Amino acid sequence: MPEIQGAPVSASIQRVLDAAARKGVSLEVRAFAESTHTAEEAAAMVGVSLGQIVKSLVFVAPDEEGGLEPIVCLVSGPNRVDVDRLAAVLSAPDIRRATAREAHELTGFPIGGIPPFGHQGTVRVVMDPDLGRFPIVWAAAGTTTAVFGVPPATLRTLANAHVAPIAIDPRREETEPEESPRSEVAGGGSSATGRTASNAGV
Repeated sequence: MPEIQGAPVSASIQRVLDAAARKGVSLEVRAFAESTHTAEEAAAMVGVSLGQIVKSLVFVAPDEEGGLEPIVCLVSGPNRVDVDRLAAVLSAPDIRRATAREAHELTGFPIGGIPPFGHQGTVRVVMDPDLGRFPIVWAAAGTTTAVFGVPPATLRTLANAHVAPIAIDPRREETEPEESPRSEVAGGGSSATGRTASNAGV
C-alpha cells in the first residue's frame, strides 16, 4: 500500500489521488498527526498564507427529481460565500448550505476532509477567483489530516470548476455577522441549514 510520510494511504485519499491521475496529474499529499480546526491553523501547519487555503464548502439545491443537487464552492481562506451571489451564478434561487449529513452523503467524504474533486457522484463546482492570486493553493485530500498543493489552474481543471465571484463583497463585511470560529480542515460542510455562509471549512 502506498504511504504518505510513513502513514498508509486511506481509501478516501486514494480516491482523490486516482481522480487526479485520471486527468494526468500526480498529487503530493501532506499528512499531519492531528486535524486542524480553522483555516488559520491549516495555513500555519502548511506554512502558507491564509489565502492559499482552499475551503471546500458544500451547498445544495433542489433537483428536477425532488432530490438535492450538491454544489461545492472552492473559496480562499479568508473569504465567505455570498449565498445570493452564488444563487445568481447558478440560477438556483433555492440554494442553501448543506447539513453535515447531506455533505457527507452527497460527496462521500467526511466533514473536514471534503476535497475539491473525487466525489462519489456528479458535483457542480464553483471556484473563487481570489485563489488565482497565488502560485500554489492547498486543499483537503479526503481526510481531516491530509492536504495537497497545486497551482490554481490545475485545481480548476481537476475539479472541472466554474470560476465566478461568489465571495461576500468586502464593502458588506461591516454589516455581516461574524463567522463561527469552528472551521473544518480543508473540506466543507456545515450543520447549518439556513441561507448562511458561516462555519466555513478549509
